[in-house]
Amino acid sequence: MAQLRARPTDAELAILQVLWDRGPSTVRQVFETLADARETGYTTTLKLMQIMAEKGLVTRDESARTHIYAARSSRNKTQQRLVSDLLDRAFGGSAATLVMQALSSHPTSPEELRDIERLIANFREKKR
Repeated sequence: MAQLRARPTDAELAILQVLWDRGPSTVRQVFETLADARETGYTTTLKLMQIMAEKGLVTRDESARTHIYAARSSRNKTQQRLVSDLLDRAFGGSAATLVMQALSSHPTSPEELRDIERLIANFREKKR
């Protein structure tokens, strides 16, 4: 049985990024996209995608000679799971501490700050 809540490795996340951007793809298509940004081999990409199918991170359509892989979860759901895991493991469940660390760790543009303020306002509205 595939483990549906598996945490993807960095290499697996790179493959998922390709699948989210391109949609369902062959190993060759993923390999060629990845090869533009990082040094990787076709067989390494193939093996990683096979492992990802076993872990339940991707689905594999085997109806044709060339298998087509697709991300099992959306980018948003995967990001939510990763943040939730990080929140629990590194920040003791404190969203405020996570946000403060995130804001102090990287420069934040005025547009991003406005988006964050809008998000907080929307959450406050929902709580009423």
